[in-house]
Amino acid sequence: MEIILKQDVANLGHKDDIVTVRNGYATNYLIPQGYATLATVSAKKMHAENMKQRAHKEAKIREEALELAKKLEGITVSVATKVSSTGKIFGSVNNIQIAEALAGKGFDIDRRNVSILGGADHVKEVGTYEAEVKIHRDVKAKIQFEIVAE
Repeated sequence: MEIILKQDVANLGHKDDIVTVRNGYATNYLIPQGYATLATVSAKKMHAENMKQRAHKEAKIREEALELAKKLEGITVSVATKVSSTGKIFGSVNNIQIAEALAGKGFDIDRRNVSILGGADHVKEVGTYEAEVKIHRDVKAKIQFEIVAE
């Protein structure tokens, strides 16, 4: 069954994508929850017209995201936290503290768009690490963050 997504759905697609899913998934979950609509012939025509009008706006938003990504690429932020004498952190540093440190430098980034690279979602030792900031659906920037003792 073909459907048109009304919003981003994890592991399925982004808003306004036309995807094919199983009938039960569409009729029992996606459509009743308001995540999608049925892709009829008339719905596809309306979707195509809306996508033409939105293409110009999307290009401008993508350009702004690329500019922000260029600014973020060279940034190194430091997160000050309480540290024991052996270099272990009391607690941990996660994406919330990184987003706050970026806000201190003038970048308004949502904490949900920051992910720590290396398989960990939080860091427990002093050092320099790398994080990825998702700015747009296909624009990402890598930043360095340093954990220092308070």
